[in-house]
Amino acid sequence: MWGDPEVTRLIGGPFSAERVRDRLAGEIDLMAAQGIQYWPIFRLGDGAHVGCAGLHPYRPQERVYEMGFHLRPAVWGQGFAVEAGRAVIAVAFERFGAEAIFAGHHPDNGASRAVLKKLGFHFTHEERYPPTGLLHPSYLLTRP
Repeated sequence: MWGDPEVTRLIGGPFSAERVRDRLAGEIDLMAAQGIQYWPIFRLGDGAHVGCAGLHPYRPQERVYEMGFHLRPAVWGQGFAVEAGRAVIAVAFERFGAEAIFAGHHPDNGASRAVLKKLGFHFTHEERYPPTGLLHPSYLLTRP
């Protein structure tokens, strides 16, 4: 999925095969060390892999995690991001005791902005995202 230029064009892609391998290795290492990662998303009807969603550390000392999701273009606009986001939020607050969840998106990604607002995130600031070099709108969802 991270080898697909459409999936990665707003997060610093396209990614080389080596960069995809490094990213996958990083997810495996993060899961082993902290129990979090971007987990795969499969469509229930046919078992097709449609993307991933999950957590990364953001401000670990404050128990603030970063949430993200990446979906294959064939399923964009079908509600997978909201459904996956709700599951990730529940895991962050219930299993990991998060105090808050951070999320950001490329300035041109209106779909991600809409998903974050639907999930209850509130805009807090713009933050430079090193892979794109741009200021990305950034949001926070605090513990209910």
